[in-house]
Amino acid sequence: MARLADYYLVVGYDLDKRVEGEGQGRILQRFPEKDWEDSPFPQGVELFCQPSGWQLVPERQPASFFVAVLTDINSERHYCACFTFWEGLDNPQLQKAEASEADEADDELAVVQLAQVFAPKSLVLVSRLDYTEVFRNCLGLIYTVHVDGLTVPMETVVGNLLTCIIPIAGGSQPGQEEKEESLRTITLGAGDRQVIQTPIDDSLPVSGSTVAQLFRQLGIINVLYLFCAALTEHKILFLSSSYQRLTDACRGLLAIMFPLKYSFTYVPILPGKLLEVLSTPTPFIIGVNSFFRSETQELLDVIIADLDGGTVTIPECVHISLLPEPLLQQTQTVLSMVLDPELEIADHAFPPLSTQPSALKIQDKEIRGVFLWLFAQLFQGYRWCLHIIRIHPEPVIRFHKAAFLGQRSLTEDDFLMKVLDGMAFAGFVSERGPPYRATDLFDDLVANHVERIRQEETCPHKVMNHVKELAELLFRNENPYPAVAMHKVQRPSENSQNAAQKQSPFPSLDDVVVQLFIDHAAAKLKTAPPVVKAEVKGMVPSGPPLGDIVDRNGHVMANSARRLEVVRNCITYIFENKMLEAKKLMPAVLRALKGRAARVCLTQELNQHVLQNRAVLDDQQFDYIVRMMNCTLQDCSHIDEQGIAAALLPLVTAFCRKMGAGITQFAYSCVQEHMVWATMQFWEAMFYSDVQNHIRALYLETDEGEQQNNHQDGLSDGRKISALELASEQSRLWPTLSKEMQTERVQKEESTVFSQAIHYANRMSYLLLPLDTSKNRLLRTTGLGDVESVSNSYVTNSIAGSMAESYDTESGFEDAESSDVANSVVRFINRFVDKVCNESGVTNEHLKALHTMIPDIVQMHIETLDAVHRESKRLPPIQKPKLLRPTLLPGEELVMDGMRVHLIPDGREEATGLMGGPPLLPAEGAIFLTNYRLIFKGTPNDPLVGEQVVTRSFPIASLTKEKRISVTLPMDQFVQEGLQLRSCTFQLMKIAFDEEVASDLAEVFRKHMHKLRYPQHVQGTFAFTVGQCGKMVVEHKTKDKNQSLKTLSKNLVKSAKRTIGRQYVTRKKYSPPTWENRSSFQSEMDEDEISISEEVDQSSLTLSSTIRSSDRQTMSNVVERACCRDYQRLGLGTLSSSLTRSKNEPFRISTVNRMYTVCRSYPGLLIVPQSIPDTTIQRICRCYRQNRFPVVCWRNPRTKAVLLRSAGLHAKGVVGFFKSPNAPASGPSQADSTSLEQEKYLQAIISSMPSYSESSGRNTLSGFTSTHMSTSDSSDKLRQPKIGALMKQVMGTKEDVPGTFSRGGKWGSIRGSGRLSAYNPDVGTRLAAKESAQPNGGPSEALFLRQQKAYLYIIGDKAQLKGGKQDTFQQWEVVPIEVCDVRQVKNSFKKLMKACVPSSSTSDPNMSFLRCLEESEWIALLHRVLQVSVLVVELLDTGSSVMVSLEDGWDVTTQVVSLVQLLSDPYYRTFDGFRLLVEKEWLSFGHRFSHRGAQTLGSQSSGFTPVFLQFLDCVHQIHLQFPMEFEFSQYYLKFLAYHYVSNRFRTFLLDSDYERIELGVLYEEKGERKSPQVCKSVWDYIDRLNKKTPVFYNYMFSPEDEEVLRPYTFNSNLKVWDFYMEETLSEGPSYDWELRGRQERAAEETPDKADSGGPKSQRHVVWPCYDSLSKAVPDAITKLLQDLQSLEAELGQTSEKWKDTWDKMKTAQRSETKLESKPSFSSSLLMSSNLSHQRRSQGVYLQESAGGSSINLALDCEASATSTPVAGRPSTSTLYSQFQSTESENRSFEGILFKKGALLKPWKPRWFVLDKTKHQLRYYETRQDKECKGVIELADVESVIPGTPAMGAPKNIEEKAFFDLKTTKRVYNFCAQDSLNAQLWMDSVQSCLSDA
Repeated sequence: MARLADYYLVVGYDLDKRVEGEGQGRILQRFPEKDWEDSPFPQGVELFCQPSGWQLVPERQPASFFVAVLTDINSERHYCACFTFWEGLDNPQLQKAEASEADEADDELAVVQLAQVFAPKSLVLVSRLDYTEVFRNCLGLIYTVHVDGLTVPMETVVGNLLTCIIPIAGGSQPGQEEKEESLRTITLGAGDRQVIQTPIDDSLPVSGSTVAQLFRQLGIINVLYLFCAALTEHKILFLSSSYQRLTDACRGLLAIMFPLKYSFTYVPILPGKLLEVLSTPTPFIIGVNSFFRSETQELLDVIIADLDGGTVTIPECVHISLLPEPLLQQTQTVLSMVLDPELEIADHAFPPLSTQPSALKIQDKEIRGVFLWLFAQLFQGYRWCLHIIRIHPEPVIRFHKAAFLGQRSLTEDDFLMKVLDGMAFAGFVSERGPPYRATDLFDDLVANHVERIRQEETCPHKVMNHVKELAELLFRNENPYPAVAMHKVQRPSENSQNAAQKQSPFPSLDDVVVQLFIDHAAAKLKTAPPVVKAEVKGMVPSGPPLGDIVDRNGHVMANSARRLEVVRNCITYIFENKMLEAKKLMPAVLRALKGRAARVCLTQELNQHVLQNRAVLDDQQFDYIVRMMNCTLQDCSHIDEQGIAAALLPLVTAFCRKMGAGITQFAYSCVQEHMVWATMQFWEAMFYSDVQNHIRALYLETDEGEQQNNHQDGLSDGRKISALELASEQSRLWPTLSKEMQTERVQKEESTVFSQAIHYANRMSYLLLPLDTSKNRLLRTTGLGDVESVSNSYVTNSIAGSMAESYDTESGFEDAESSDVANSVVRFINRFVDKVCNESGVTNEHLKALHTMIPDIVQMHIETLDAVHRESKRLPPIQKPKLLRPTLLPGEELVMDGMRVHLIPDGREEATGLMGGPPLLPAEGAIFLTNYRLIFKGTPNDPLVGEQVVTRSFPIASLTKEKRISVTLPMDQFVQEGLQLRSCTFQLMKIAFDEEVASDLAEVFRKHMHKLRYPQHVQGTFAFTVGQCGKMVVEHKTKDKNQSLKTLSKNLVKSAKRTIGRQYVTRKKYSPPTWENRSSFQSEMDEDEISISEEVDQSSLTLSSTIRSSDRQTMSNVVERACCRDYQRLGLGTLSSSLTRSKNEPFRISTVNRMYTVCRSYPGLLIVPQSIPDTTIQRICRCYRQNRFPVVCWRNPRTKAVLLRSAGLHAKGVVGFFKSPNAPASGPSQADSTSLEQEKYLQAIISSMPSYSESSGRNTLSGFTSTHMSTSDSSDKLRQPKIGALMKQVMGTKEDVPGTFSRGGKWGSIRGSGRLSAYNPDVGTRLAAKESAQPNGGPSEALFLRQQKAYLYIIGDKAQLKGGKQDTFQQWEVVPIEVCDVRQVKNSFKKLMKACVPSSSTSDPNMSFLRCLEESEWIALLHRVLQVSVLVVELLDTGSSVMVSLEDGWDVTTQVVSLVQLLSDPYYRTFDGFRLLVEKEWLSFGHRFSHRGAQTLGSQSSGFTPVFLQFLDCVHQIHLQFPMEFEFSQYYLKFLAYHYVSNRFRTFLLDSDYERIELGVLYEEKGERKSPQVCKSVWDYIDRLNKKTPVFYNYMFSPEDEEVLRPYTFNSNLKVWDFYMEETLSEGPSYDWELRGRQERAAEETPDKADSGGPKSQRHVVWPCYDSLSKAVPDAITKLLQDLQSLEAELGQTSEKWKDTWDKMKTAQRSETKLESKPSFSSSLLMSSNLSHQRRSQGVYLQESAGGSSINLALDCEASATSTPVAGRPSTSTLYSQFQSTESENRSFEGILFKKGALLKPWKPRWFVLDKTKHQLRYYETRQDKECKGVIELADVESVIPGTPAMGAPKNIEEKAFFDLKTTKRVYNFCAQDSLNAQLWMDSVQSCLSDA
C-alpha cells in the first residue's frame, strides 16, 4: 500500500524577491508541514512549477497542467504534478506604496487607474506514484472548488487527498474483489469518484500512450537511434514547447528500454535556471522547453531530439552503435507493420476495406511488444552465463560477458558489447540474476519462447502475431479493470472560467484542520490490521542453454569433421610416441587450430590423457603439446570469449616433463606469452565459474547426506541440476532453517570462496611469472603492473610491435628487474584478490591472510622456476635445420656470420600458401651480413616443402627503414625479438631471432648494419672497398699508376678553391642581393661551396689554347667523355672548332667550366651559342640556381630545334627578366645588365635556328607565315591545336577538360569533350587563355596562318614564374607548369613500397593493394613527368626550341630532358645510346646520386628519393607501349634500377663529375684494372654480360628510322612495374649474375649421384614467387639459343657468340639491305609489316599468327574520325589493312634463292616470296622491287624434292642446299644459301601444298 500523494503545496509568485524583472516563486502553503519519514520533501519544487521562469503577464492565461520528475539523493523519483492558473494582481509598486489594509473602494479606484497584471499560482502534488490522470483530476477538483465556490470546505478536499492510500499493484484475488474495489476507488469529498487503475505487476512500466506518441512525433528510425543511444550511454536532450509532451517522451523512451532500467540523470523537464546541467560529463535524458533552443546549440556531444519538428540531430563526434543485423532490419519491419499497416498493402489492386492502425493505447502496447521481443532475442540464454558465487545470506551473482558474447558469436558487435558493459545491464543482472524471486513477462518470454522466436524471426507476420499477444498482456497489466462508470469529476463551469476579472485570490487553508485529517488517518492505519499481499516467489526458469541455440552466423568451417580427425590422430600419435607420424600431421593441425571446433576438440582430447591432475611426457612429446597449446591460444582474444583459455588453464598445470633430480617443468612455463593471462576480466570469470562449481558441489553433498538419495548427482530427471536451480531451491528453504544452520552454511560458502582465492593466487603466479624472471615482458608491456584501474581497455592485440617498441625504452634499470617482476605480479594478484573477495563477501581476516600469503607464493614459485630455468638450459637442443651458407660475390666478405633467425611472412600472400602453392614462409635459417648484402637463407618450416631453399636478400645500401618488432612464432613458445627491414629494391625481411641468439648479438648486428648502410664517406661503400681486405680504407696512400690524372684532379680542386677564396675579396663590386632572395643565397652557400662564382680573375680563364701541358692530356680525356661523343654525333660542334672559333657553326663547345669554377655540378665542356663569349657566361650563370645556366644538350636533326637545360631562375633573375614596368615594346631596356645579357643569350639561341634565320623580318606576320609554311610539312597544321591542348593539360589550368586520346601517327592528342579546342599553340600564358569561339567548334585555317609560333619555349615552375609579364614581340614564351618536388617523390615512394610490399596482411578494404597504390600517387607522378616530356617532344618536332628550367636543374629537369631525347632520337634506344644518355644527362650534368640515395652518413637525414628510379619507370612505361623500338629488354631497366641503389658499381656514386675527379674515379675506367673480376662500372659489366647471354637483349627490336615516340600518358595507360612486385625466393634477386652461375653449378654437382633410381619425370612444378620464371620457362628464342650452345658444346665445336648467331638468323631472313622504302620487317616474329605505323605493341605476342593476322585494336577508330591521316604514312583508319590485296603484302615466307635459268642461261639470285593467301610463289629482281618477274602457281606443283648441283651452280655451297620443284609444266631447280635454308623452303612449300 502506498500514499497517493505525499505532499500538497501552493506555490505563488514572490513579490519581495523580484530582481530586474526576473521573478521567483515561493511556497505559500505546504501540507503536511513535517516531512514523512519514508519520503523527505524534495527541494526546489518552486523552480519546476514555472520551468521557463516566473513572470507576470498582462492578460490571464488558461490553466495548465504537467508532471515534472525530481530525483532525490537515494535515486528515488518523485512525480510533481503542477496545476498552474493565473491570478490578477494590482500593480505591485502601487501595493507597496499604500498600506496593505486599504479598503475596497480604494481597490476599485486602483483597478480603474492601472492596467492589471496577472501572476501565476501553482497547486502541486508530490507523489512517488505516477498517475498523471488522477493527479490532473484531483488538482482540477481543488481549483473547481475554489473557482465555482462549491460548498465543500477546501480543507476537507485537501485532507482527503493527502490521506488516500492505495495498493501499489493489483492482481485481485476473488475474495478480496469488493475490498480491493473500494480501495481503488477514491473520493475527495466533493461529490467526485475516481477509480485508480493500479497495474497487476508493478515491475512492468506503465506507458499509457506515450510510446506511440513518441513514434508519431519522431518516426521509426529516429526513435531507434535514441533507443540505441540511451542503451549505449549517450546524452539525449528532448526539445518541445509543451511540458507534458517532454515528460511523455521521456517516459516513453524509458518504457521501451524495459527490462533495462535507466540509471543516469533523468530530468524530463529542466528549468531554464538549471541549464548548465547540460554540460555534465555523464549520460542523461533531459527535456528542455524549445524556448531555450539557442542555448543548446553549442553542446557538442548531445543528441538533440526535437519533438515538435520530428528531427533527431546527432553531432559529428558522436557515434551511435546500432542494433546488430539482422535484428535491426527485423525490428524496423515489425515496427512499420504496427505503425503503418497500410504500407504493406499500398500496392495491392484490391486493398482490404479497413486497415486502420490500432487505437493509440493499443498501438502503444504493440510497440512495446516489439521491443520486448527484441530484448528477448538480444538476451536469450543470458541466464546460462550467470555465475552464482554466494547463495547465503544474499545471492551474489556475476555475469560472464565473454562467454555470452562468444557463444552468441557476437564478439565483434559494438552495440552488444557496450550494452553489456553499461550500468543498465549491471542493474539488470543484480535485479534479475537471483534464481528465486517473482517472475514477470520478460522472464517468461526469454525462458519459454526462445524456440518460437527463433522459428518465426524470418516471417514478419508470425512475429506480428506474437507481438500482438504480448501487447494484450501489457495492456491488461495497465488496465486491469474495465473502465468503470463511476468516474465522476467536477470541472469548473464555463461561466466561472470567463467570469469577471474580479476574482477572489486563492484562499489560505487552515493548517490545523488539514493536519487533523492527516493525524486521524495515521492513527487509523496503526490500528488497522496489516494488508498482507503475498508475493509469489518462484524459481526463475533459465530457458534453453546457449549451446542449443545454433547461432545463425556460427562459423562452421568446411570439412570441419576431417580437421577434428586430424587433431585427434595427431594427439594419439604423440602419446603413442609415433613422433614421425605426428611431425607430418603437425602443420595440418596447426592450420586446423584456427577454427573454434578444433580448439575445443584439442582441450577435450588432452583432458583424456590427464591422470590425477598430472601427465608426464618426454621432451619431444612435451614440445609438440606445448606447440599445439600455443597455437590454440594464439588466436584467443584477451577476454577469451570462446572459453578456450579457460579450458586449457587446468591442462597447462597438468602436462609436464621431468628435467633431472626432482625438477619438473610444467607446460605453463611455455605458454605464458598470451594476452589473455594478463587480463583481469579473464581471471575473474574463471574464478567465478570455479567458485560456482564448488558451491554447487557443496550443496549437492549436503542434500545427498540428508536424503541418502540413490540418484547420483541429483540426476533424477536425467540431467544435471544447474547451479542456479540449486541456488533457487536453497533460497526457498533459507527461511525455514534454524539460525545455527544458517550461519554454518554462510561459513561453509565463505571458506569455499577463500580456498579458491588461494588456489587462484597460485595459478596466476604460474602464468604470470616467466621462466627466466629477468625477462618478463607480459605484465610490463601491458602496463598492468602499474595501472591501478582494472578496466576493459587493456591492449588487445596479441603482443604486437607497438608493445615491443615501448618495451626497450621503458625501464632504465636492468638489474632491479627480477624483484621488479615479482612486485608487479604481486600487485596484479593483490588487486585481483581484493576485487573478487570484496564482491563475494570474504571476511576481513581471511583477506588479510591472503595478502600476507601472496608474496610468499610468488617468491616460492620464482625459486622453483629458477631451478627449472637452469635445467632447461642444459637440455640438448632440439634438432634444428643446419644453416646453409650463401654464395658470395667475388670481393664480397661476411661481416657477421650467420645468426639463426625465422623469416616471418609479411603482407605478400604468395609465399604463405594462402593463394595456393606451398607455404614457403615462415622459414627457418640464418641471416648473414656481408659488406654488400643482407642475406637470409633457410628452409620452410612446413615439412612438406622442407627440402626447398628459401633465399631473400638485398644490398645493404638499399635499406630504407629498420624497426624492431616482436613476433610470436606459431610453432614456438616464445615471443621473439625481431627486426623488420625494408629495402628500396622492394624487398622486406621480417626476421625473428631464434632464442639461441643473444640479444646483445642482435644489437651488434644492428650496429654493423647501420655502419655499412651509412658509411662516413662514399669511399666506404662496397664499390670502393670491394677487393680490399676487410678494413674499410678511406685514405688511399698507394702510389697511383695514373699519376697525371691525380695531379689534374688536385689542380682542379686547388683552382676551384682559389676561386672561392677570391670571390669574397672581389665581392664589393656587386650590389648585395636584395632582401627577398638573400635567404636563398644563404642556403645555396650552405649547400654547395662553389655555387656562387663571382668575377674571377682572367688568369684562370685563359682560352683553351693556353691550357697547361699537364692539363692537355686531361682535355683529351674529357673529349672522350660521353658528352663530347654525343655532341659530335649531333653535329653540335667539335672541340677544334671551338678553339679556332669557326663562325659558320651556330654552336660551340666552351671550356669555360673546365676547372669546374663556373658551375661545380656541370660537366667540363658545354655547348653554348657561338656568339656568346665566355665572360658573358660567367655573368649569366649567377641568375640561375646553383649557377646552372642554360646549355644545349640535344638538337633535332630534322627541324634543327635545340633542347636546353638549366636550373630555375633566382627570384631576382625572374623579376628582372620579365617585369618591365614601362619598357617599350622592343624589350626591357631599364633592366640591369645581367638581364640584358640573359636576353642576348636566349636571342643567340633563337637565331641559331634555321627557321628563324630564314624568316625575312623579325616576326612580321608575312615572314612568320612564310617560314611556317616553308619549314614544316602540312602535318604541322594539324598538330598545332594538339600542342595547345597538351600545353593546357600540362599547365593544368582550371577549366581544362580531361580529354580522351585520339591518335594520328604515333601521337595522342587531347580532345576536349569531342571537339578540338582552338588554343593558340604558341604561348604558355596566352595558351591558357579562352578559346576563340568558332561556330563549328573546329579551328579555321585562317587562324593557323595568323598564329605566331614562339621560337623558344621555356618550361618553368609555376611557383617561380608568378608576376612575369609577357611581351608580344619576344620570340620566347614561358610555359609555367607544376612540378612534383622532391619531397612528394620521397613520400610517394614510401607509400608505393608499402603498397607493393606490405608489412602485414590486412582484410581492411581501405588497405587493398589498388587503394594503397592510388594513395601513393606514384602513377600520377609518372603521368606528370611523361606528359611534360611528350609536350616538349612535340614542340621540338614542330621546330621550336625548348629550354627546360625547373627546380635546381638536377631532378625533374634531368628526367624530362632525358625522356625527351629518348622519345625523339632512336639512337638513345640502343645499348650504347642509352648508356650515353645516362652518362651525359644524369652523371655529367650532376644528378646528386649520393645525396638522393642517402648513401652516406651525411645524407642520412635527407632520406631516399628515387628520382632516377622514376625515370627508369617512365622508360619502362614507354617500353611497354613501343616494344619494338628498344634494343634493350625490360630486364635491362630492372638491372639498372637494382644496381643504381646497390652500390656494387661506382657508376652511380657521388653527385657530380667534379666530385668524381676529386676522388680520381672519373677516368680510372680507362686505366688498367687491378682485379679483372671486379667491375667498377656498371656499363662494362653489362657489356660483358651481354656478350655471354642475351638476357639484356630485346628480340623484338626492329626500329623505324627517325621514329619519334609519343606514348599515352594517362594514368589508365600506365602499368605498375613488375620490378616492384616480383620475387624469386629460390635464389634471391637475379641481378648479380655471378651468383646465378655458382648456384647452378652447385645444383648440378649434387644430383648426379642419385641417378640410379627409376625414370625421371621431365615435368617441373613452377611455383609463383619461388622459381625464376625466365629460367624455368625461358622464351622460345632464348631456349633455342641455349639448345644451340649446348649442342655445339656436345659436338666439341667452339660455340659462337649468341649475338652473331642471332644476327645471322636475322640476315638470313631479311635482305642484305635495310634501306628500303618499306619499313623494316622483323620476319623472325613473322609480323605483318603493316603494323609499322600502328602502335606495335600487342600484336607481337601473337606468335602463332604466321600470316600476320594480328589485329591491333589501338584507338584507331577514333583517330580516323578526328584527324585525317598524316601525309606520307599509310592510313590507320582501316582495321583490316593487313589483308589488303596488294601483292607486296601477303608474304608467308620470303628470301633469296638462286634459280637455274632456261637453257644455257646462268643461275641467278632472285627474291622469292611464297604467298599462302594467293597460293603462289612469286619472284622479283631484288627485295625492293615492286614488279613481279614471274609466278609459279602452287596448284600446278606436283612435288618438291632435294636436288643435285647442276652445271654453272654457284660455288662453295653445300650439296644439300639444292632442291627441285616439279610442276605439271616443267622442273625448276633452286639453290638456297645453305642446307638449313633449303630445308625451310621445302617445308614451307610442302605445308602450303598440304594446306590446299
